[in-house]
Amino acid sequence: MEKLTGLIAAPYTPMHPDGSVNPGIVPDMVDHLQKEGVAGVFICGTTGEGASLTVDERMLLAEQWVAHAGGKLPVIVHAGHNSVYEARRLAKHAQSIRAHGIAALAPSFFKPDSLDGLVEYCAAVAEAAPALPFFYYHIPSMTGVNLSMPEFLRVGGKRIPTLSGVKFSASDLMQFHRCTAMESGRYTMLFGSDEMLLGALAMGAEGAVGSTYNYAAPNYVWMMEAFKQGDMETARRFADHAVALVEVLLKHGVIRAGKAIMAMRGVDCGEVRLPLTPLSANRKQSLYEEVRALAIFENVDLQRPS
Repeated sequence: MEKLTGLIAAPYTPMHPDGSVNPGIVPDMVDHLQKEGVAGVFICGTTGEGASLTVDERMLLAEQWVAHAGGKLPVIVHAGHNSVYEARRLAKHAQSIRAHGIAALAPSFFKPDSLDGLVEYCAAVAEAAPALPFFYYHIPSMTGVNLSMPEFLRVGGKRIPTLSGVKFSASDLMQFHRCTAMESGRYTMLFGSDEMLLGALAMGAEGAVGSTYNYAAPNYVWMMEAFKQGDMETARRFADHAVALVEVLLKHGVIRAGKAIMAMRGVDCGEVRLPLTPLSANRKQSLYEEVRALAIFENVDLQRPS
């Protein structure tokens, strides 16, 4: 696979009212994301509530995304799991359906106690899909595993033949920059904190994975273009829009608020799954009023929650 660049959306997992997965919404999500201008999808990660899904559900979603988006958008399948055997099963399945790549975050219950332990876990997952690029998903705020990513690439690059890069969902831009510069830019570094994307661009980012790219991608496309043109005043204005959006999301709950905004954009992905809880009807109305007032949605039609 060629080096990924641009915006990679982290799609929500569509749910029926009873909490079961609703794969029939995936084609609508694909059409919507294409119109938004994203360059690919990263499924069943944090935004997709991957840790709350069964392995069979994750396989079903992977099949649907590859079937409906595979010829239009690269599909990266998150295969991480606390059980390395389940992770290998997910990775093998992703290869069998011809996904474009796989990723895995670190186990978060029994955690790797060293860099070598993390590399060995990732190697075991990657070996199950030897034909696919492998990305490590670095998100220490969720896993509690916060090891050096430059060191991971240095050691992992020798141990994992398919290691292609890192989905870097952390705020340490110094580490991120060191990774982008390693071995003459060999690795694909996908930045994963939407509100900090402008800083990451300054540190060498060419691609990013995020949840707000599901419904506000043009803002970031324009930011990246302004940055490339050296128009920092415009780039900072779009960055301000992103920060204001994320502040609202944090207030209401990032994933459940994001799903509610998707419904406002006309793609109803349902509610979140336990242990997450959905927004009340009143909170959805408040969210609607707050996001409608944001500059990031100035020229976007939003449907009021029923």
